[in-house]
Amino acid sequence: MFDLVVWEAAFLKMVGRLFGARVVCAGVQGSRARGEAHEDSDVDAVLILDELSAQDLADYRAGLQTLPYAELACGFVSGKRELAAWEPSELISFYFDTVPLSGDLEFIRPALTREAAERAVLSGACGVYHACCHACLFGGAAELRPLQKAVFFILRVKRFAETGDFVIRETDLMMLLDGEDRNVYSLLVQPGGQPSGKPFPTELAGALLRWSGRLIMQYGGG
Repeated sequence: MFDLVVWEAAFLKMVGRLFGARVVCAGVQGSRARGEAHEDSDVDAVLILDELSAQDLADYRAGLQTLPYAELACGFVSGKRELAAWEPSELISFYFDTVPLSGDLEFIRPALTREAAERAVLSGACGVYHACCHACLFGGAAELRPLQKAVFFILRVKRFAETGDFVIRETDLMMLLDGEDRNVYSLLVQPGGQPSGKPFPTELAGALLRWSGRLIMQYGGG
């Protein structure tokens, strides 16, 4: 059985051996960090170095292969200067979703502004609008899960833009939703898994198009 504490200890030992004092931040994020993972969920590792080279990537790749459950490893790696200059709208969820095990991400905290959050909502809403159209025309009901995940990320950053409060876990967020936000997300949460080979539900498509379209107009200034 996967043990996150054991994996984290092995991960820290590996990055310390490879990169030593060059490690700015090493941590985990995603469903493992939120406590919402399944047994076969990916392990989203974060590694920020003082600077990043192709040789560092090769060494890190080899190091990851030595870890338990190596096949589950994925995540994000970057140099510090590049991450500090990253598109701010992409840093909000990244910052709050990351649980540092060594070092920290406080150097990107000033970029997490309301303006950045609003841009994140707009970008996410555009993505959901397009994905909904694609699912109706070329995909099917199997695309419900990716859309649920995308809407979850939008709702978290939307709340941050409106209140300054970032909610990490799905169960906590559900308790705070109301109105159209709650209705859309409730429609996306399908018990018993996602059916394959079936058309995308028309009722859900309508709700998603209206919801994402309104967000596009609101946050895009239309």
